[in-house]
Amino acid sequence: MRLPKSIVVICFMLSVGLCHGDELFLKNGDHLTGKIDHLVDGKLVFTSNAAGQVTVDLSNIQTFSSNEPVTVYLKEDTGFRQKVMSGQPGQFAVEGSEALKAQVFAVADIVSINPPIKPAPKWTGDISAGLTSTHGNTKTETISASANFAKRTEKDRTTISTDYAKSKQEDKITGAEETIEDWWRARGKYDYFFSKKKYGYVDARYEKDAVSELDRRMIIGLGGGYQWIESADLNFSSELGLASLYEKFDNQTDSNSELSIQLGYHFDKKLRKDISFTHDLTFYPSIDKFSDYFLTSTAGIRADFTEKFFASFKTIFNYDETPAVGAHKTDVKYFLGVGYRF
Repeated sequence: MRLPKSIVVICFMLSVGLCHGDELFLKNGDHLTGKIDHLVDGKLVFTSNAAGQVTVDLSNIQTFSSNEPVTVYLKEDTGFRQKVMSGQPGQFAVEGSEALKAQVFAVADIVSINPPIKPAPKWTGDISAGLTSTHGNTKTETISASANFAKRTEKDRTTISTDYAKSKQEDKITGAEETIEDWWRARGKYDYFFSKKKYGYVDARYEKDAVSELDRRMIIGLGGGYQWIESADLNFSSELGLASLYEKFDNQTDSNSELSIQLGYHFDKKLRKDISFTHDLTFYPSIDKFSDYFLTSTAGIRADFTEKFFASFKTIFNYDETPAVGAHKTDVKYFLGVGYRF
């Protein structure tokens, strides 16, 4: 029994539509038919009808086409969602309107295709604490704690940190307890990124130290920064701005208030999968007298036991050119503790 010609034509068209798919042409001459999944970080994930899911470097792609609209992002923050047509080697095209010719783009300019939806930014951080107790020739008790919180989005970054330490020592002769360390500090900072590298910031610091007669030190800064490197393994940024610095000492009636330059940097690096190093430094020279300055620096190393728990050692170095009467200009503090990361 013969089928009507119209039915044969319809069946043929349907079979062609079912077989047709996205096409990928590689520089080595290979031709794959299937489905474009996504492209991020220079890697295209493509589900081939013959080979299954394959991953191809962007540098190895000659051209490609899609059977359905795909979301393509290019350099210079441009993008579109349309069907893509194959083009000349190293190029691909997008259909224009009837009055316009197809637009042609370079394959090398692709930043991403169908990028996965990024999870909503969340706060991350860690909390650590240490306890030291000695009994014998000397009797001392030391407790310390540290906490860090951060949130990073595409446009901004917020960081909050705080440190605390208190230590007592018993006098051998009188038996009285003497406080030899009692201080805490806190810092909050907000960065707004105007581009991938350039950002503006505002930050505030507050510090107290009973042993060095520091009733309070408050610093509010404003300026700009440059994010030289930002990755999971290495980060480095530098900053320049102005800061208002206020100091009040317990053993002095007069306080110190001045406008300073704020110059600093932040560096952190994964030395190994489970060991990381951090270092930051901020320099506050007075605008009225450059030789009168305050400098603070923190360096630390962290070793991970598990995905959540770690041990850390941190050093805080402060230098104040005009400290309280009878106090040293240089002050160095050490932290050793265990912590939990979230």
